[in-house]
Amino acid sequence: MIQDGLTASKKGWLLQSHRLRQYLDRIQPPDSLVLVVSALAVGAGTGLGAVIFVKMLAQIRSLTNWIESVAGESIGLLVMMGLSGLIVGVMVSRWASEAKGHGVPEVMEAVAIKNGRIRSRVAAVKVLASSLTIGTGGSAGREGPIVQVGSALGSSLGQWFHFSAERVQTLVACGAAAGIAATFNAPIAGALFSLEVILGKFTTRYFGAVVVSAVTASIVGRAFLSDAPAFTVPAYPLHSLAELPIYVVLGLLASLVAVIFIRWLYWLEGLFDGWKISMPLKTALGMTLTALVGLYLLPDREVLGPGLEFIGEAIAEDFTLTLKLMAGLMLWKLVATGLTLGSGNSGGVFAPSLFMGAVLGGMVGTVAHNLWPNVAANPGAYAIVGMAAVFAGAARAPMTAVLIVFEMSNDYKLILPLMLATVLSTLLAEHLFSESIYTLKLKLKGISLQRGRDLDLLQSLPVREAMTANPYVVQMDTPLAQLGEMFQRTHSHSFPVVDQESRLVGMVSLRDYEQVVENGGIDGRIVIDIATTGDLLIAYDDEPLSQAIQRLGVRGVNKMPVVSRADPERVIGVIRRRDIVKAYNIALVRKAKGQFDEDRARLRLVDNTEFLEFQIPVGSPAAHKPLAAMAQNLPHDCVIVSIRRHGSVIIPHGDTVLQPGDLVHTFLRRSDEHQLRCCLLGENEAKK
Repeated sequence: MIQDGLTASKKGWLLQSHRLRQYLDRIQPPDSLVLVVSALAVGAGTGLGAVIFVKMLAQIRSLTNWIESVAGESIGLLVMMGLSGLIVGVMVSRWASEAKGHGVPEVMEAVAIKNGRIRSRVAAVKVLASSLTIGTGGSAGREGPIVQVGSALGSSLGQWFHFSAERVQTLVACGAAAGIAATFNAPIAGALFSLEVILGKFTTRYFGAVVVSAVTASIVGRAFLSDAPAFTVPAYPLHSLAELPIYVVLGLLASLVAVIFIRWLYWLEGLFDGWKISMPLKTALGMTLTALVGLYLLPDREVLGPGLEFIGEAIAEDFTLTLKLMAGLMLWKLVATGLTLGSGNSGGVFAPSLFMGAVLGGMVGTVAHNLWPNVAANPGAYAIVGMAAVFAGAARAPMTAVLIVFEMSNDYKLILPLMLATVLSTLLAEHLFSESIYTLKLKLKGISLQRGRDLDLLQSLPVREAMTANPYVVQMDTPLAQLGEMFQRTHSHSFPVVDQESRLVGMVSLRDYEQVVENGGIDGRIVIDIATTGDLLIAYDDEPLSQAIQRLGVRGVNKMPVVSRADPERVIGVIRRRDIVKAYNIALVRKAKGQFDEDRARLRLVDNTEFLEFQIPVGSPAAHKPLAAMAQNLPHDCVIVSIRRHGSVIIPHGDTVLQPGDLVHTFLRRSDEHQLRCCLLGENEAKK
């Protein structure tokens, strides 16, 4: 009975949703009005999501404190952090792998190559997973989760209304801006973060929608939480122009800290990913190690959690910490953040970078004050600038860094050293390491971004998608006469050579064999005598196909063995030139599919028509029939635009025969959709 009630309720909601979309199709409101209303909805929803997230963090923090009071501080914290890591690992591995880590790279990937499409379940999993991670003491920030939640909300809204890919991407950016605005009470910085990091471009159209969403989220956050800035700091003026060289030194040091942070985080992530244990065990281990760092290396546990409260207190007190303590804080915050996020737990990198920047600035300011007390009068001022400089170096977002610190501190007097240090940090960090803390994760997937867009069509394809799996291999002790028979039988031009334990030892080509035959020396000789060994050219299955192509071109070979990083001596496939051509066609089809989806969404409001895609099932009445024979059953106002079969796009003609598995792209009036479904899918499938 309950299930029937839920099913009826769901059907009713879907019916109302369908009627609303039909109403919007009929009245066709102005495009700018639709965008503004959508941005308002995303901003309000993200603001409420931020409020819920903050309340959940407080409740989980209270529960952790209660467990510590019952079981003891050390045991209670270890149990809670280990248990939360275990739960987060289960959630991430089963329901939403996108919720792993800090989340912003996944949003950037969705905007760049997925037309802004993010699964709606990501928001719910991200909020709960991050609440558990941060609430129990994980060293991570809350901005990354809210950015991903807001982006998922914007993407879901855009997909629900069948918006164009450009508008969906805009709503994703609106959600990201709203997340920063609601979390830090910083709407200007939220808008700039979205444009600078997520979209990578500035236009009036994007800016208007993003600002509307950020302001709305900030208003909601202030109404339910607080309108106070994140930090309450004294007014630190620039006492003398002689301070500027000190800020230059701070900017240079901040770039080094930022690069170390990036490399350390992803080194640990690679280390954890390489362990052959389940995700829940990895995340639980990471949280447990973080707890040990917080408990026994820094007894006051300053490095646990986001750490912004501690920094706010330290800055307000003019940063009176000792140099030794500050050095320990920066080192162990770096370690704790890497263990938390590198192991797969959920949280952001924004707050940890601000923490480390503030400590670095405090150290520089303290040293400068001890040497030149009349010039560097306030070490706390350097802590504020250091926050912006380290984040700018890590994220490569200097404008966002300047504005986020300016809005969080409500202090304009330090704007000149802020701008100087952040720009220097960004430039030097780019020189030292080309990828930011956000783009490196995409680079490891084979995606290179410039101004928010994918650079190379083949960078989004890993080698495993293009390689020929289970290739022919020859044993190293195979007689050359038998090798010649293999060349004739398989028509291959080369083979990987393996030993008795199937480990890769070399490559042998048809050219090698022919040279020996011309010299009349195949009798009594085996494959290893003529094979190429030593500096062998190989490809990894998870690397971008574009990198493998570069190596093929440098050596001028036409085939390369493929191995896995876990077992680099075992051949799992080969990559050939014709495989690359096939992969390029697949990438073109994917790109065309994205363009098709965008065009379909743009044209859906024209005379109540739209593009639809159908996959021909095995029992379809249209299967194995030419289109001309089906003409009388098709709707009158229907055009079959294209057919996608086995990765190739077919332009249909009257004699084109439909096959099971074909993806048929059509353009028709929405009122004729049922008739077309019956024609292509059959009566039973059309009713589903």
